[in-house]
Amino acid sequence: MKLTLRFSTPIQAACEVVWDTMFDPDCYRTWTTPFGEGSYFEGSWAEGERIRFLAPGGSGMSAVIAENRRPQFLSIQHLGEIVEGVEDLDSDRVRAWAPAFENYTLLATAGGTELIVDSDVSEEWEPFLRETWPKALAVLKRLCEERGGGG
Repeated sequence: MKLTLRFSTPIQAACEVVWDTMFDPDCYRTWTTPFGEGSYFEGSWAEGERIRFLAPGGSGMSAVIAENRRPQFLSIQHLGEIVEGVEDLDSDRVRAWAPAFENYTLLATAGGTELIVDSDVSEEWEPFLRETWPKALAVLKRLCEERGGGG
């Protein structure tokens, strides 16, 4: 069964700073470390483009950018898994959860930005993500505020 988890954090930096920090390749490697040491992406954040989210060794997720409205909203449509470099878009295991969306909403506030993440997950990943997302967002918040704090 698939469910949607929501996480949010206030960040004392403008939406543009949060957006640019979140999707910068070097910053991405830093703030996603709680999900897996050495995480990175290959591809483009442009709407309609394919993107791969990978761990060292070549395993990860295959996705497409469903919507990109910089700097307010980004929607990632996860399509399948990548195991040791091989993409799986149609096994029974993948069809049980795909497609799954991961949406980022950035709201301008008096103090900067409220970042909201809505993530479709299968029940087996829920405990890990409930623990990991807050850690990742804390790192992202620190990076954003160091880069351009003050709203």
